[in-house]
Amino acid sequence: MPKMKVVNGKKVRDYSQQREYNATPQATAKRVANNTARKELIKTGKVSVGDGKDVDHIRPLSKGGAKTAKSNLRVVPASTNRSFSRTSSSGLKSQTSKRERARKK
Repeated sequence: MPKMKVVNGKKVRDYSQQREYNATPQATAKRVANNTARKELIKTGKVSVGDGKDVDHIRPLSKGGAKTAKSNLRVVPASTNRSFSRTSSSGLKSQTSKRERARKK
């Protein structure tokens, strides 16, 4: 849960922790890899600026996926790429994909 601070009687999100994280070398490297992948697909015409789509790594970079291999990239809606499955009460069902759960069995 993000830190909250009170300003003029209202709770306001404190973004200082997020700024600190975004400046770490790991976050910078991830952002560079994602931007590079998007530029590759813009060149091929599969995605365009402002289309509401995300470039997704089929095998995530954190799990050893190739950064810019075209075979590891796909175009998906932003809502699909940025969310895990949720319960009816808005809690996370799981942070592992169905494929990862099946592989563990």
